[in-house]
Amino acid sequence: MIEFQELKTLLSLPQRIMITTHYKPDGDALGSSLGLSLVLKEMGHEVLVISPSDYPGYLGWLPGASEIQVFTEQAEFCEGFIHNAHLIFCLDFNHLKRINELGEVVGRSSALKIMIDHHLDPQGFEDFQVWDTEASSTCQLVYRFLDRLNKKAYINKDVATCLYTGIMTDSGSFRFPRTSPDLHRITANLIEAGADNVAIYEKINASQSLNRVQFLGYCLLKKLVVLQEYNTAFFSITKKELDLYQIETGETDGVVNYALSLETIRLAVFFVERNEKIKLSFRSKGSFPANELAAKYFSGGGHLNAAGGESELSMEETIKKFYSILPEYHQLLVI
Repeated sequence: MIEFQELKTLLSLPQRIMITTHYKPDGDALGSSLGLSLVLKEMGHEVLVISPSDYPGYLGWLPGASEIQVFTEQAEFCEGFIHNAHLIFCLDFNHLKRINELGEVVGRSSALKIMIDHHLDPQGFEDFQVWDTEASSTCQLVYRFLDRLNKKAYINKDVATCLYTGIMTDSGSFRFPRTSPDLHRITANLIEAGADNVAIYEKINASQSLNRVQFLGYCLLKKLVVLQEYNTAFFSITKKELDLYQIETGETDGVVNYALSLETIRLAVFFVERNEKIKLSFRSKGSFPANELAAKYFSGGGHLNAAGGESELSMEETIKKFYSILPEYHQLLVI
């Protein structure tokens, strides 16, 4: 590990910097990556943001998004940049497996690795960390990091827009438990710096495609399963159903929350068939440990009330496995 002062000294001189974030990045992942990249460029560094996969089209308007390189599409170019990088910032993830094939390249790199993240149980691959599981988002931690570097003056309208977007999306529009007084002070500063909170909300939440709205209706009408005896509800979506509604990356985000919104439900799950695996999104209320369930049975993890996992079984077998697990959590679910 290196000390903060050593990192600050390094950043006072021009560096070749790569920034990356997790597979299928969301608003916090892209917002933190782009916000930090814009500041580092203004400081005189050569910066490249590399996403391990494609990202949601509804985030394509973010300042700097057009310059993102997608590793699966430009692997050779990305590997060349990483090979010569001095610093690698890893944002919104803390295990190299969360960036898939890109993780092997980052792991081999001799560049100093800086992790900025708010998820549990870090792997420990980094040389410097900004890590706080009580933070609402990685964007909140990037703001703190820039403040500690004495670089808040670089937070212009574009940077503020990126950071506000990540904070808003990961805090559930400021309704999740980690929406603290400190977070509101930060968002006030970002609005003062030029972030248009009304416009950002509308771009994220009021610009859905017709296909996505029809898909949501289909999920609610045909695919919602409620298990009253376990205060649990879930959706299961096959690749054929995704193709039927032409659902793109990111357009299934948030569907699981409709199951959780039912008044008696404490655990909601979204099963979706992707790339010959079943991806799972878990959401819970109160003290139910969604992250524990995800880690123990589905090679995943995350936060107490929001986690993810995956299964190499078929959809039918994955759901059968999920049913077999529920009795173990019965007491926690029926509180």
